[in-house]
Amino acid sequence: MVESAPSTVYIASLEGDTGKSTVALGMLQMLSATTPRVGVFRPITRSAGGSDYILELLLEHCTADIDYDQAVGVTYDQVHADPDAAISEIVMRFHEVARVCDAVVVVGSDYTDVAGPSELRYNARIAVNLGAPVLLVLRGAGRTPAEVVQVAELCQNELAQEHANAMAIIVNRCDPGELDAVDAAMAAVGVPSWTLPEVPLLTAPTMTELCTAIGGAMYSGDPELMQREAMSVMVGGMTAEHILERLTDGVAVIVPADRSDALLALVNAHEAEGFPSLSGIIMNGGLTPDPAIARLIEGMRPKLPILTTDLGTFDTANAAARTRGRVSLSSIRKVDTALALVEQRVDGRKLMELIEVPVPSVVTPQMFEYQLVERARADRRRIVLPEGDDDRILRAAGRVLQRKIADLTILGDEAAVRGRAAELGLDIDAAIVLDPRTSELREDFAQEYARLRAHKGMTVDRAREFVGDISYFGTMMVHRGIADGMVSGAAHTTAHTIRPSLEIIKTQPGVSTVSSVFLMCLADRVLAYGDCAVVPDPTAEQLADIAISSARTGAQFGIEPRVAMLSYSTGESGSGADVDKVRTATKLVHERAPRLLVEGPIQYDAAIDATVASAKLPNSEVAGRATVFIFPDLNTGNNTYKAVQRSAGAVAIGPVLQGLRKPVNDLSRGALVADIVNTIAITAIQAQAEQE
Repeated sequence: MVESAPSTVYIASLEGDTGKSTVALGMLQMLSATTPRVGVFRPITRSAGGSDYILELLLEHCTADIDYDQAVGVTYDQVHADPDAAISEIVMRFHEVARVCDAVVVVGSDYTDVAGPSELRYNARIAVNLGAPVLLVLRGAGRTPAEVVQVAELCQNELAQEHANAMAIIVNRCDPGELDAVDAAMAAVGVPSWTLPEVPLLTAPTMTELCTAIGGAMYSGDPELMQREAMSVMVGGMTAEHILERLTDGVAVIVPADRSDALLALVNAHEAEGFPSLSGIIMNGGLTPDPAIARLIEGMRPKLPILTTDLGTFDTANAAARTRGRVSLSSIRKVDTALALVEQRVDGRKLMELIEVPVPSVVTPQMFEYQLVERARADRRRIVLPEGDDDRILRAAGRVLQRKIADLTILGDEAAVRGRAAELGLDIDAAIVLDPRTSELREDFAQEYARLRAHKGMTVDRAREFVGDISYFGTMMVHRGIADGMVSGAAHTTAHTIRPSLEIIKTQPGVSTVSSVFLMCLADRVLAYGDCAVVPDPTAEQLADIAISSARTGAQFGIEPRVAMLSYSTGESGSGADVDKVRTATKLVHERAPRLLVEGPIQYDAAIDATVASAKLPNSEVAGRATVFIFPDLNTGNNTYKAVQRSAGAVAIGPVLQGLRKPVNDLSRGALVADIVNTIAITAIQAQAEQE
C-alpha cells in the first residue's frame, strides 16, 4: 500500500530578520490543532558548530516523533561544495521525516551564510523538489506599502524562475500604524496575504543574553528574573534625579558601581510604587559597590538583577545595543507573544485550506488543548483567580490575557500583584485586581453570606471574617455573577476550594454530589475518568450522580458519552457488596437518565477493547467503545488515571469539578502554568454551557 504524502508548507524569505521563526511557530500550532503528527524540517543549517536554536524551539512544539538529527538536511558547507548533491541529500532526508508525519513545516535558510547570488532561488528549488507550496515571509520594517508590494513581486519572480509559487504571503514586522495600508496594497499581488506588526518584545534581549554580550556576571538579584526582556538600555551618566525622570518600564540601566547615589536610587525606584519596573542594572568598569553600600543593598534584598562587567561605559552600551533577543526555548514570554500574534492576525482556516490539510479522524492531546482554547476564546467569560501571590498564577494569567482566552479578576494586594507581574515581565493590565480585605464588595458579600448561612447561626460580623478569605471572596463573586467561574488550589487544599462552593453555590438540580473527572488525552482520542479526586468511597446513589455528571461534562467537551460503570466483574458473572453497589448505581442511572448509554458492572478491558467486549458483552452499545469511565472508588480511580498518564503517555487535564450550579475548579498544588491555562479554558467553557 502506498502511503499518502504529508501536507507540507515551505516557509521562505528574501532576506534575514523577517521573523520566520514567529510564523513557523504559528504554523506548527495551527497544524497541531487539526493534524495528529506534525513535524519540522530544516533543509539548510548554519555551517558553524553548535545547534540551531530555532530548530530546537520548533521541535519542542512538534507532535511527531522526530529528533534533532532527523530534522536537519545539510549545512551551508555542503551547499557550497555541491549545490545539486546538497539538494539530493535534502530530498532524501526530508522523505525520511515525511514517513512519520501527517504534516511537515519546512523552514528555509536564515541568510547566516552566503549560498549564492539568490538564496531565495535556491530555497525555491528545494521547495519544488519537496513538492511543497511556499509561504513567503517578507519584512515590512522600514518599507512603505508600495515598497512591500515591490519586494513581494520580486520574490514571486524569483520563485517562478524555479517553477515554484507563493501560495500565500505574510508581511511581518510592519509598522503597527501601517497594517491597514499594507493590507490594502498587498491586495494587488494576487495571492492571499496577512500582515503582522513589529513587536519590540520579540527582538528584545533577556538579561541573560545581555549578560553574555557584555561578558558579565550576576552580582545580586533573583536568577529567575534574568529571563526578563530588557525593552531598552539607558546609560545612567547623569545625576540620580535625572536618571529617575527618564526611567521606562523594562529598561536596563548602565551605571558605575561607585555612583552610590544613582545605584541606590535605581534599586529603590524599582521597588517603589509609582515608578517603572526595571529589567536590571549593569555596573560597568569592573567596579563593585563600596562595602557600606554593598551591605545596604544586601539588607534591602532586591530581586532586581544587578550585573557587573569589566567593560567601560561605551563598550558596555555598544554591546548591549547590538544584542538582539532570540525566540528560543527559554523565552516563554516571546513564544506566547509569537503564538498570539499569528493566532489573531492570520486566518488559520484559509491557510489550512491552501496547504490542503485533510480532516482528521482522531483527536490528539494537542488538538484537544487547542480546541479548548478556541472554544473559550469564541465567547469569553470572566474567571476569578484567588491566588494572586503565586507566580504560576500570574504567568498563566499573562498567557490567558495575551491569547484572549478569558477575562480575568485576580485577588490580592493590587500593588503587590501588579508589581510582581511587572518584575516577571508579564502584561496583566487587562486584568482586574481586587483585594478582599479592602474591596467595597466585602460588605455586600458578608450580608449575603450571613443570609445564606443563617440556618447555621452565621452573623454578619462573623461573615465579614469569612468573606475576607480569598476562596470565600472568589466564590461569592461567582455566586453574585461578578465572575462566571473560579480557578483555585495552586497553593491551597482541595477542601479550601470546594467548601465555600458547597456552602454558597450548591449543587445542580437533581444532583447531590460534587465530584470530578479527568479528561484523559490519549494518542488518538479523549476519554473522561470519574471520580478520581473528590469522593473517597461513594455510595450507589453517589456513583449514579458521578456517572450522570461525568456524561454531562464529557458532552460539554465534545466526548460522545457512553458510560462504563467499572467493577472487577462484568455483567452478571460476579457477586459481592462492591459489585452489587455498581449494579445498583447502574440501575439508578437508567432510571434517572434513560436516554444515556450506560453499561455496568463492567471490567475496564471489556469497556475499552472491542475484541474482549465481543466475548463478554456481545450485544452492548457501550462495551468496547466506552468514552466515560466511572470508577467504584477514589483509590481505584486515582491510581488508574495516574497509571494511564505515566504508562501510556496520556495528558491528564483536570480534575474538572462537576455537580455545582456554577463552575469552580481545583488545581493540583503541583500544577504547571500550562495546566492552569487549560483549567481556566475549561472553566470558561463550563460557564458558557451553564449560561446556555
